[in-house]
Amino acid sequence: MQYQSSRGQSGSVSAAQAIVKGIAPDGGLFLPDHIPQLTMEEIKSLAGLSYQGRAQYIMQQFLTDFSADDVRSCVEGAYNSRNFDHDKIAPLVQLEEGLYILELWHGPTSAFKDMALQILPHFLTVSLTKTGDDNEIVILVATSGDTGKAALEGFRDVPGTRILVFFPQKGVSQVQKLQMMTQEGNNVYVAAVEGNFDDAQNGVKNIFASDEAANALGQRNMKLSSANSINWGRLLPQIVYYISAYADLLAEGSLLPGQKINIVVPTGNFGNILAAYYAGRMGVPINKLICASNANNVLTDFIKTGIYNRNRSFEKTISPSMDILISSNLERLLYEVTNHDSEKVSGWMQELKDQGCYSIDEASRNMITDLFWADYSSDEETIARISRTWQQYSYLLDTHTAVAVDVYEKYHQVTGDNTMTIIASTASPFKFGASVARAVMDMPDKAGEFELLRKLEEKTGWEIPNGIRSLEEMVVRHNTITNVADMQDTMLTLLK
Repeated sequence: MQYQSSRGQSGSVSAAQAIVKGIAPDGGLFLPDHIPQLTMEEIKSLAGLSYQGRAQYIMQQFLTDFSADDVRSCVEGAYNSRNFDHDKIAPLVQLEEGLYILELWHGPTSAFKDMALQILPHFLTVSLTKTGDDNEIVILVATSGDTGKAALEGFRDVPGTRILVFFPQKGVSQVQKLQMMTQEGNNVYVAAVEGNFDDAQNGVKNIFASDEAANALGQRNMKLSSANSINWGRLLPQIVYYISAYADLLAEGSLLPGQKINIVVPTGNFGNILAAYYAGRMGVPINKLICASNANNVLTDFIKTGIYNRNRSFEKTISPSMDILISSNLERLLYEVTNHDSEKVSGWMQELKDQGCYSIDEASRNMITDLFWADYSSDEETIARISRTWQQYSYLLDTHTAVAVDVYEKYHQVTGDNTMTIIASTASPFKFGASVARAVMDMPDKAGEFELLRKLEEKTGWEIPNGIRSLEEMVVRHNTITNVADMQDTMLTLLK
């Protein structure tokens, strides 16, 4: 299998080359030249395997230049009891008949990004041996909260790599910020950006496109790569857990082979729901993909109208990982629904860059609306949903998953559709403890963040994850603050 750019101006590359490069030289995103197909018999056979066995089987379809031993080594290095606190890795929890929560936060940083970022360093190490690249790889990341810590943890002290994470100074939760600022490791760097996530993301994209940065790093025998979901090595592991969830439902007899499901995903940069789309393309029978947004509802409007318009106010919400107005992975979906029309996709991306807005053609729009449904929830609705879900099911939602549950309820009310549904749960509720506590208990006056977490644990009986519990005593190691214009200089200074 070869990989090509969504913008059509770069030649085909292998999986290893796509993973090392991260982003295509023409600024596009790498995609496989075809989508492997799984028969229902193959999906049924996966039901008898562990998560690790399923991951190996699915990933091998895309990593054709990796040997079976290569893929097995990557999988075993990532999905094990040292890194994940649940033997199923990504367990399903039933809320009621026909409604399930897919818990994706049992990794070391208590967020779904661990599902990909625990294996990406292994992918990269193997890929470097295949490409013969002897440069030190600099992983450059913009984060809206969860990717940063998960990437730092995944790449900590990985030989031949350094990692630099930029995060919006006032756009992440207190727990997320502390997780990054206290990160240990001899090859890790963190800098806060005065601006929002889109500012940080644009700054990182500009660095990737900068010949000056490439030359400066090249003189130090360094080369940039990405751990954001623009890297195919980030997206591939996310496909696995949707196929695995379907296999789990088959294994427990809750689902008949071939029976369709809905998948609901709280969505910001569009990578997680795009992985569900690819799971469907591979063979998982999907009725609807439900895209759940917060007040930054640019994707809601796009799916409903075919017009993508980021020219709107940026809202700071209690679900900060979704506070995004430029959803990078949408470019991959556009490439797929236009039958790989890179010229058309490039035109839309140029319009987005120049005007902040583009409108897709009717045929592409119809393909998207046939499969996708979208809505959004306000902060007030999110808090109310956390409260109701706790009262009804004794199940504790974080603010992002609560957006997904609330949007699913809106979908159900509008459509009456009773198709079996899986809701992706993207973070532990303790990552956003202040908001969750406000929803389920009386708030003590002037309580600090960690006092609230302890009171939330006491109230609900849910345990604070170890990686969060220990934050309060950890030493802050990273205090760099920069503005968008100086991000490149900040990178070069930190890497000295």
